[in-house]
Amino acid sequence: MTNFGDMTLKEFASALSSKKPTPGGGSASAVALSQAGALTSMVANLTLGRERYESGWEAAEIALQVGTKAIEMGHSLADADASGYDAVMAAFRMPKDTDDERELRKLTIQNASINAAKPPMQIAELSLDLMRSLPSLASLGNSNAITDVGVAALLSSAACKGGLFNAEINIVGMDNEIVEDIRTSISSMREECSRIAREVMHLVHDSLSV
Repeated sequence: MTNFGDMTLKEFASALSSKKPTPGGGSASAVALSQAGALTSMVANLTLGRERYESGWEAAEIALQVGTKAIEMGHSLADADASGYDAVMAAFRMPKDTDDERELRKLTIQNASINAAKPPMQIAELSLDLMRSLPSLASLGNSNAITDVGVAALLSSAACKGGLFNAEINIVGMDNEIVEDIRTSISSMREECSRIAREVMHLVHDSLSV
């Protein structure tokens, strides 16, 4: 399995732009998550230990904890997303000459598709966790890095919504309890992501207009 975390930025961009289906949007979302985590961690580190921003130390500690996890998990989730897609494609290539083969192929495709939705859902969940830490960091963190919080919010929002897109496409046409639970989660997460992103954007714009 390819380890996207070991690639340079140029190598990953080259892989992403190739005619191969992986890495694709899910892996790109995971990398965006990692970058959002790194930028969040930077702002947290620029806040911690500075007396002027002491009121924001707790928020910075929380943001740093989630940001560090995002950095660590982002690249591994990029790999997991690509592997999930590859498993679905392998299922589609199964033989379908007999009724038994067709039934086994159908079941394998369904299971592989549900499993393939899990990594992008994890990407979205961790991105949302990161976003939840950003309003306080924007309000109380190092004000000289307020635009960096804004960019972290944009990246994590893209990672979250991108993860949700890639989870959703894997369950198109399915109808069972597991799939319905995923769809419900997708809807609520997308709404919360948009709400927090708007909140952070307002905080950034308000700071710049002072």
